[in-house]
Amino acid sequence: MKFSCTREALSSCISNAARAVASKSSLPALEGILIKAADGKVTMYGYNLELGIWGDMEASVAEEGEIILNARHLSDICRRLPSESVCIESDKKLVTVIRSGKAEFSLMGMASSEYPELPWLNDGREFELEKGMLADMINKTLFSVAAGDAKPIWTGTYFEFGRETLRLVSVDGYRMAIREEPVRSGEEESFIIPGKTLSELIKFLDGEGSVKITAGKKHVIFEVDEYTLITRLIEGEFVNYRGAVPSGGRTQLLVSVQEMIESVERASVLITERLRSPIKLSITDDCIGVSCVTAQGKVYDEMSFISKSGDNFEIGFNNKYLLDALRASGCDQVRIILGGPELPAKILPPEGESFVFVVVPISPRKL
Repeated sequence: MKFSCTREALSSCISNAARAVASKSSLPALEGILIKAADGKVTMYGYNLELGIWGDMEASVAEEGEIILNARHLSDICRRLPSESVCIESDKKLVTVIRSGKAEFSLMGMASSEYPELPWLNDGREFELEKGMLADMINKTLFSVAAGDAKPIWTGTYFEFGRETLRLVSVDGYRMAIREEPVRSGEEESFIIPGKTLSELIKFLDGEGSVKITAGKKHVIFEVDEYTLITRLIEGEFVNYRGAVPSGGRTQLLVSVQEMIESVERASVLITERLRSPIKLSITDDCIGVSCVTAQGKVYDEMSFISKSGDNFEIGFNNKYLLDALRASGCDQVRIILGGPELPAKILPPEGESFVFVVVPISPRKL
């Protein structure tokens, strides 16, 4: 195998494929990037048995071939190349030489036959979405995906295609995020995509253009520009999220997102991983009192609301859950609908319900 390319093209292709490379694996090939030079192009593959990413780059191919190179070593070398022009050449003994300017690096590769076969879909339901819209939907729901494996079904985001809508839902047992957009999909389909996959996918969603989605029974493929991502779906029945969305409410507030973020952050200064305490909101006719008490001291602040209707009472929240929802809103203002001190709160845009965030409060007995 022998090809030449620019340092910029090489760096971009390596870094994107490396997003799916296993950091540690019992299969050494999975710690590497599979490089294929054929048909006048070079394709690089990363795969960790859950997520696969591959893409093409512009290159001048002098000799076709395939090889696996350690991803970490390849990335480190690429960052240190002294010239814009790069030549990569492998021999029959799998020794790969990388030349750039006067610098020369030599790496021992692995045979491409050692690379596991990537899954593929011969058929499936196809959908096409705008990159910007999908990125916004993921951003507004990914924060509610559960960390850890207590309930695997919660570690992903539920994609629910209706005939004229797409709804994304994430839940972790303490909060829930729902984001909806009108989409003419023509058919109904639903699946659960791992949150880790969406964290990588969103990095490919900059700029204009569209994303082609092909959904099968066990995998889903995203095709974005010159890159393809394939991921294993999370199997199982998603929670009945509709039944978890509270209806009605005793109190409705319209608040400035930035003002509330700043006030909650001030009240959170004494909270640490070791000293966890709730943030208490005291709703009155004049303002919202924001306070926190820990073993190290106490904080009190006040913030105004733009409008208020309903009852006055006190309610407590986990500060991180409240801040995550406010930051994910992407709005200058949000509506907060409260059913009472022990009932979940809803956070919505000033008008409509393009997103709905549900946050479970902390029991008044713990305030």
